[in-house]
Amino acid sequence: MVADLKSKGEISFAGTFASSAMAACFAEICTIPLDTAKVRLQLQKKPVGDGASLPKYRGMLGTVATIAREEGMASLWKGIIPGLHRQCIYGGLRIGLYEPVKSLYVGSDFVGDVPLSKKILAALTTGALAIAVANPTDLVKVRLQSEGKLPPGVPRRYSGALNAYSTIVKQEGVKALWTGIGPNIARNAIINAAELASYDQIKQTILKLPGFEDNVITHLLAGLGAGFFAVCIGSPIDVVKSRMMGDATYKSTIDCFIKTLKNDGPLAFYKGFIPNFGRLGSWNVIMFLTLEQTKKFFTREA
Repeated sequence: MVADLKSKGEISFAGTFASSAMAACFAEICTIPLDTAKVRLQLQKKPVGDGASLPKYRGMLGTVATIAREEGMASLWKGIIPGLHRQCIYGGLRIGLYEPVKSLYVGSDFVGDVPLSKKILAALTTGALAIAVANPTDLVKVRLQSEGKLPPGVPRRYSGALNAYSTIVKQEGVKALWTGIGPNIARNAIINAAELASYDQIKQTILKLPGFEDNVITHLLAGLGAGFFAVCIGSPIDVVKSRMMGDATYKSTIDCFIKTLKNDGPLAFYKGFIPNFGRLGSWNVIMFLTLEQTKKFFTREA
């Protein structure tokens, strides 16, 4: 992935950061409706009692249709502004720092193929560092996405992304911008490792097969594989993160995990799995395809 591109020409950290941020932002714009559906499904509580009504949101397409019908098509892009803020910071840092951190772990005198364990460790590190900086953007994005259709006369909590940042600071304090930082670091470090390491490995394996070359088809297959692997590993943490950021009643990560397990059962940790895979699978394909091209542009300009 990053290493493959780097071997074809030198590229500065600024070039890597810029191309990564651009690719991540483009993927975010294309796939955020699926992310909004995922958040709504994850925040939906299990009905209680014999007379409990059916859940409001059912399945990825059903959730998308319900949101569009009740709130308008534009609501599917709720949180796009903080989403782009997030991708500029998180997307740029996690990939931009990957090569320097990987080199740090293997040592400057290392020669040969970097072990998979070092790749995973480097991706864990950059994912954790990047989201520690970008957590406020993630919080605002989830807050905006989680607010559904309100009764007549009831005002929305936030008028927009910038208003959400300022309102949270005024009402809850600066520290509140880092709500859910624990599960968010765990989720993004793990998913980043799953995405980068699996993309590298799958791409390397595909290129060894007869008839395959380093082209769009290979990048598409590797991106889908990276997305699926990331969702399988990161979905439980993602559910906890979304619930903590969308509902202030949880006292801690452990409290959220225990209450979710007790009230909704173990399958709740894979709520929204299909939209999450649809989101991460398509996101990875778009992001990696765009990244491969933008890196070539910045390498030529270097």
